[in-house]
Amino acid sequence: MVNTLDMECLRKMQFDMYHCNAKCCENSNASLEDVQKCIDECSKDVIRAQTYLQNEIEIFQNRLQRCAMTCQDRLRDALPTKPTEREVELGRTTLERCVIDCAFSHVDLVPGLTKKMLETLKNKHYA
Repeated sequence: MVNTLDMECLRKMQFDMYHCNAKCCENSNASLEDVQKCIDECSKDVIRAQTYLQNEIEIFQNRLQRCAMTCQDRLRDALPTKPTEREVELGRTTLERCVIDCAFSHVDLVPGLTKKMLETLKNKHYA
């Protein structure tokens, strides 16, 4: 996912930013403050894109974590107050299976999420 986003959008944005930064530095008559303002302006799109991507990835990770926590809650609800060793082992196996299912279901979401992020980056419509 990250490599696709980098190759299809981010690298071009960074190239444009660095090219813009270099133009800022070419102006030998500009004050230090003016050059810094120019550089800051050149960096805005990349910073906004990176912030957007970090937020989307964080949301995705939170969803996966919530899924795993739901598995843990189900296990807690299913186990008796004083579970036997067999019940604990069965619960552990069930928990592992549930968490693995969460992982697989979230892996299936990655292509759609990648497509959404690419479209957002290309259109610069960051939420």
